[in-house]
Amino acid sequence: MAILRFGGVHKRFCRSVKTINPYARLSFSFPECLSPSSDSQRPICTKTDNDLSLPSELTSITNGFISIFTKQPFSPDNPELKALSPTLTTQVVENVLSNLKSWKVAHRFFTWASHQSGYKHNIYAYNAMASLLSRARQIAELRAMVMDIVNSRCSMTPGALGYLVRCLGSVGLVEEANKFFDKVRTTGLCVPSNYSYNCLLEAISKIKAVDLIEMRLKEMHNGGWKFDKYTLTPVLQVYCNAGKLEKALSVFNDMYERGWVDEHVFCILVVSFSKWGEVDKAFELIERLEKHNIRLNQKTFCVLIHGFVRQSRVDKALQLFDKMQESGFNLDVSLYDVLIGGLCKNKELEKALSLYSEMKHLGMHTDVRILTKIMTSFSEERELIGFLNEGHKEMDEEAMILLYNSVLVGLINVRSLDKACLLLRAMMGCQDDNHIVEYELLKLKKAVTPNTTSFSIVIDGLVKDHKLDLALSLFSDMKQIGCEPNVVIYNHLIEGLSNSNRLEESYVLLREMKLSGFEPNSFTHNSIFGSLCRREDVVAAIDLVGEMRVHGHEPWTKHSSLLVKGLCKHGRVREALNFLSNMVQEGFLPDIVAYSAAMGGLIKIQEVDRALDLFQEICSNSYRPDVVAYNILIGGLCKAKRVSEAEDVLKDMVVKGIVPSVVTYNLLLDGWCKNDGVDKAMLCLSRMFAEDREPNVITYTTLVDGLCNAGRPDDALVLWNQMEGKGCAPNRVAFMALIHGLCKCGRPDTSLVYLRKMEEKEMKPDTFVYVALISRFVCNLNLPLAFEILKEMADQQNFPEPLDKNYPIFRDAVLKLSENARTSSGVKNLIAEGRIPRIFHSDIEKES
Repeated sequence: MAILRFGGVHKRFCRSVKTINPYARLSFSFPECLSPSSDSQRPICTKTDNDLSLPSELTSITNGFISIFTKQPFSPDNPELKALSPTLTTQVVENVLSNLKSWKVAHRFFTWASHQSGYKHNIYAYNAMASLLSRARQIAELRAMVMDIVNSRCSMTPGALGYLVRCLGSVGLVEEANKFFDKVRTTGLCVPSNYSYNCLLEAISKIKAVDLIEMRLKEMHNGGWKFDKYTLTPVLQVYCNAGKLEKALSVFNDMYERGWVDEHVFCILVVSFSKWGEVDKAFELIERLEKHNIRLNQKTFCVLIHGFVRQSRVDKALQLFDKMQESGFNLDVSLYDVLIGGLCKNKELEKALSLYSEMKHLGMHTDVRILTKIMTSFSEERELIGFLNEGHKEMDEEAMILLYNSVLVGLINVRSLDKACLLLRAMMGCQDDNHIVEYELLKLKKAVTPNTTSFSIVIDGLVKDHKLDLALSLFSDMKQIGCEPNVVIYNHLIEGLSNSNRLEESYVLLREMKLSGFEPNSFTHNSIFGSLCRREDVVAAIDLVGEMRVHGHEPWTKHSSLLVKGLCKHGRVREALNFLSNMVQEGFLPDIVAYSAAMGGLIKIQEVDRALDLFQEICSNSYRPDVVAYNILIGGLCKAKRVSEAEDVLKDMVVKGIVPSVVTYNLLLDGWCKNDGVDKAMLCLSRMFAEDREPNVITYTTLVDGLCNAGRPDDALVLWNQMEGKGCAPNRVAFMALIHGLCKCGRPDTSLVYLRKMEEKEMKPDTFVYVALISRFVCNLNLPLAFEILKEMADQQNFPEPLDKNYPIFRDAVLKLSENARTSSGVKNLIAEGRIPRIFHSDIEKES
């Protein structure tokens, strides 16, 4: 069956280059400063005089250094090294670095050389080291080296500056590259050139910094530098990264007019069209530029085919696939995989089967993923059976197993676990006649013996569906027919048993696994470790960590953190701290989440000073506490009424570059409001606005409550209106805080207004709100209103319990109502009707 080919692509391009841009009338107009020049050429290298080969007499010196530093173990006190150190020059350093394969060895030599008397690195030595560090993606060392260059005031040529900037950009250190460029320029270490700027623009092109790249372009213009294609290529990349379609097209058109569109530039725009979902425009652009002999490379073909399929445009992906074949590029399984997957998803099974046939004709090995996609696309079982029967004729035993394993994957994916088990047993020869009649799929035309992968597929599916006993039974059958299990199957079962808290059975399987000659891997150990942590079994967890260390396996931090949180939650803080200490002794550093949980546990048992000590300890051990850790400490100090210390922690947090969150400020606001510092709290609110930290309903609730407690109800109401004006909707807690606070300030009438608003929003207040209103109305001698609130409480049967602190207040208020001539009969009626609990009857009668 031949694969369907598509033709008749629309060619709407006119002869004018500008028509490449479908939004030309909206295109971005470059200011005069962005006009490209035609006579600039990109320098090929960054240095000149140091490129020459070393003199022959220095070759032995270079080789001597290489021999000493690559010899294990290395010793800085080596007599040969001390003898060679006076011969050290920047040329020797560059040559040694260029011949060392290990960045660690190179960095050791580079650091050693910098401490030698009479020697100082020049920029080319720095660049040689930067090249090694960037290729090895050693971010921290590269950052430190850049700071050293600036601090040592090392002068450099524009080419050397550009080279170093490109090294920084290649590992994503765009911000560092930008700052370094400015620092070098302002301190006079180098006067940048056109090449230097182009390298900086190339670094900036890694991110979506539109404003930054336009600022640099303006800067270049003001400095008199002309633009070339290496200037505008990164500009195009930034606009594409940022999704600025019109600006990107304008840059591309300007480059096209000047003949600067090469394969790289072309690929940037075409791939961006694909990402933007403009598949038709991308395809039209490809055909247009093919006429000018600008063609896609193999990598871009693959990227676009994958992108077109993701955009559900398999039609265009197939056309591109044809072009790729015509261009003579090699086709791999991954391309067939994505195309067949896209066709199956679109229910175009005939085309998918055609591609599958083409694969087989080309002699490509079909993997299980492709077969699975085809299998799961059949709408009826008879079609699947037909495909299998057809496959039987030309497949050897290995291919047949692959085919049936694909069927098993398909059945598992659609959660037909029973059918998958039956098919696997049929492959084993354990066929049940009743099931064969029911499921024609089980009528195997050719004997197929399941392999380890067959069992792994089904056992994994059963474990994920929590059918552990059936999975274990299948595991036993597997061994009986002589099919050897592997580490993957053991891991499936051990993970399932551990997650189901069947830990003892996990250990049995672990022992069996070892006896079978399989070494447990990190996943095996961590499955059991997770179960131990959920059980909060500290002793067993530490024992297993010791075993993991022997095998070189690292315990997963999510499990360690879970254990510490669980222990602290149940008051076992001392055990949590011992566990963390033991983890460190075993050579594993718990993450900040675990330490934060331990700090929270200490604060919960009012051991704030120990929490502070732990915080200082982790800071001294090179941990960088996050905002959550700081929030835990600040919250604990505020609860302990040590608000000034909490303020100091906030200052430390800001100094270390950690941005306080709204939660941070809310904790401090609560501390100030509860410790007579409501003015400080209000100043903090202003600070939040200044820092664009939008206050939330908790912020406003805390301040409203604090202002009422300070006897400032009018300020509380102003703040309440401000909250609503900013679109922050008050919740149930906020309403109750305001109502209760106004009652405390002797404003029950206003409180009642907000109670009614609260009820309109279908929010039900807690008992203490009604008690506060009744008590305050009684105090204000407005007994009829107090009685109305009492009736509402009776209707809702919403009374305080005898042990509630509000119970005595409520009882005294009801007693006064029962003694007043205007309300006594009403109270007696409620009592007579049984609408007031019996315990109140006796209390009121006793007082009377």
